[in-house]
Amino acid sequence: MVRILFLLFISSFLFLTPFHASAQEERAAPRSGEGISAFLQRNKRPGKAYYLEFLELNKKQLRGKQELRLGVKYLLPPLKSKTETAANSSTSSVSAAGSGKTIHEPLFGKELAKVRVTGNRLKGACFYVVSGHGGPDPGAIGKIGNVELHEDEYAYDVALRLARNLMEEGAKVYIIIQDAKDGIRDDRYLNNSKRETCMGDAIPLNQVARLRQRCIKINELYRKDRKNYTYCRSIFLHVDSRSKRHQTDVFFYHAPNSANSKRLATTMKNTFESKYDKHQPNRGFTGTVGPRNLYVLANSTPAGVFVELGNIQNTFDQRRFVISSNRQALAKWMMEGFITDYKKSK
Repeated sequence: MVRILFLLFISSFLFLTPFHASAQEERAAPRSGEGISAFLQRNKRPGKAYYLEFLELNKKQLRGKQELRLGVKYLLPPLKSKTETAANSSTSSVSAAGSGKTIHEPLFGKELAKVRVTGNRLKGACFYVVSGHGGPDPGAIGKIGNVELHEDEYAYDVALRLARNLMEEGAKVYIIIQDAKDGIRDDRYLNNSKRETCMGDAIPLNQVARLRQRCIKINELYRKDRKNYTYCRSIFLHVDSRSKRHQTDVFFYHAPNSANSKRLATTMKNTFESKYDKHQPNRGFTGTVGPRNLYVLANSTPAGVFVELGNIQNTFDQRRFVISSNRQALAKWMMEGFITDYKKSK
């Protein structure tokens, strides 16, 4: 009888132990386009307490300090009881402004529409994010085999990713060019459409009318925003078209007579240069910064930067667009450039 009880105890122990261990070491991999807050929210761990615990548990696996890697399974913080969650939330109110606040933005798509504000590095900042072309104008067109790559689709996807990153850091963000159907997409080949609008208004085919429309929209918003925000900046995202043999890095252009625009463009370029030195130390970075008398820079009131993300015709540059993790990296680095420039403005 004693032996039977002993065997039952051992079998129960062997059955329960693996379950207990897996509960303590639950792991999950991020989806493309997810920041840490969205990743934790999807895994039912919202809030600053989980966020900070996640950083501590995974500090050796994160890219930089707070950047997720695709394909990596991260250790999730153990789920807390409702009592523990309430206690933690009452002690974490000194974190980022808006910490725990959720912004609903349908333009990001169903899975990423809820944006949890987890940082305050861009509190008091306002951004106007503009992807190039759109509507009846696809912009530059490249090809991979028989697949057409349209500039407006790839610039728009990067714009959405950038906008979401900025929101996570407490910024007010306007997405000037919008597509009600396309959210943040992880596909290599993005479907082409003519649905884009300028915040609901049809985009004209005429180039000058098209550019004037987005400048008017930015300036209308800025007249109100400058009363409430200490830092307002615009960013115009494009993809260049050059000879297929011409490989390029990211180029940054500023308004010729704007010190703030020049500082922003230079800060962006320096940020990218440091990222290339870290992640591709033997490659070097050949992107440039310079003045350019572009319509949108000259006719929009807030200081801005015009970004050419690469050459849509070049095989190597195309990888910068068709691989979703690369599009996310572009957005992440531009966000970090804005954070650095915002600090300089103070």
